[in-house]
Amino acid sequence: MVTDRRKPEPMSPVDTAWLRMDQPTNLTVINIVMMFDEPLDYERLKATIEHRLLRFDRFRQRVIYPERLATVPHWDYDPHFDVHSHLHRIALPDPGDQTALQDLVSDFISIPLDMSKPLWQFHLIENYGEGCALLVRLHHCIADGIALVRMVLSMADTTPDAPWPGTEPVEDVPLRRTPGILAQVFQPVSSFVRTTRWATRVAAQEGLGMLSNPFRVVDWMEMGASGASAISKLLLLPADPPSVLKGELGVVKRVAWSEPIPLESIKAIRRVTRSTVNDVLLAAVSGALRNYMIQQGDLARLFDIRAFVPVNLRPLDAPLELGNRFGLVFLSLPVSIDDMLERLLELKDRMDAIKNSSEAIVSFGILNAIGLMTNDLEQNLINVFGNKASLVMTNVPGPQQELYFAGSLARGAMFWVPHPGLLGMGVSILSYNGEVRIGVATDANLVPEPSVIIDLFRKELDFFGELVERAKTLGDNAPYEA
Repeated sequence: MVTDRRKPEPMSPVDTAWLRMDQPTNLTVINIVMMFDEPLDYERLKATIEHRLLRFDRFRQRVIYPERLATVPHWDYDPHFDVHSHLHRIALPDPGDQTALQDLVSDFISIPLDMSKPLWQFHLIENYGEGCALLVRLHHCIADGIALVRMVLSMADTTPDAPWPGTEPVEDVPLRRTPGILAQVFQPVSSFVRTTRWATRVAAQEGLGMLSNPFRVVDWMEMGASGASAISKLLLLPADPPSVLKGELGVVKRVAWSEPIPLESIKAIRRVTRSTVNDVLLAAVSGALRNYMIQQGDLARLFDIRAFVPVNLRPLDAPLELGNRFGLVFLSLPVSIDDMLERLLELKDRMDAIKNSSEAIVSFGILNAIGLMTNDLEQNLINVFGNKASLVMTNVPGPQQELYFAGSLARGAMFWVPHPGLLGMGVSILSYNGEVRIGVATDANLVPEPSVIIDLFRKELDFFGELVERAKTLGDNAPYEA
């Protein structure tokens, strides 16, 4: 946190990269929706924000560009800060159901944040069923998705009778220790931290040299054969071909999310298929995308497509902090495979193959270097980098207990991270209190009805469920820990 409120604070290179990625056709804003069965108390919500969000100085700061450092953004305290400029109260149009809420959220995620103010908003959405919903919008330059989801959840209580916010010390609500994709791809965690520090130091100390040669291949080679392989893959990987999921983008975005899915039903599939929970979920997403492409007439050109998968580079038990600390890996989704079980096993093999890769570390260093470039050079590199995939896929493991936000029970939650550059789709998975939800955000020019993909995802899980039932009949349902 900043202690001298008179002095602007330079933005880190990687946070700068995410600030500059913000484009009208692809906003770099993280959106979180929480659903409640009863109305939230507005005054308690305001007090929760004042005492639990604003304890982080960053949420009182706006982005400025000092004249003598015109290309370097800084954080500076907003002299006119007013919490009411960031907390809004609106009514959901009738009939007030999930479809109406999805339409409203879709409208909001297409609207840029006000760059003259601190880059966050809370929208209390009333008239949602018998309760309400809460839409939280935060710019990616503040922090990455896993940090911001964790931060928002840390504002909640674990009991309905918790004291009024501000009357006792705030307790951080930790993420569940069972890791998702973001934590599971690379082990051990200590090596993440060590190599991330190295990558950050190189980007900061040698940033001027990276402006002319941003990848600094010789430096990355110091990571050994794994680093050399990772940088070669990032440089030489061809672009994903155009498809119904990849093409020219517009400014209108659409979102949809599923009803809650019992986590235990996913674990049952995992045991029978001898895979992991993440393998099952990603295989179901792959099947849904395959069937959507077929429905849209892409069968003749059906091919595997790549997804960017964010990888958390913080230890899971690290204190809550802001800033971007994640890398990216490319995962080729086996949408060309027709057989459902074969598709799952192939995806598992591909996931296993990247678990020991240095790809996330290398990409983190590249993002640091990108933040030191000029705007035009950065955008060109982001487009080249982003052209190698068709979507972003994220999986955040949330707390497996009930949370009470501003005194009301959170029935469910969903989130979407940006899919910048030339990407037109983001798929998010969030587990909470023994349930899983999947959310899809799309560019309306490419996929005008993301709810279709949600329906296809549920059908894939139903097919896997039938496999579990057949295995039970055959007596082949012995537990398997992956």
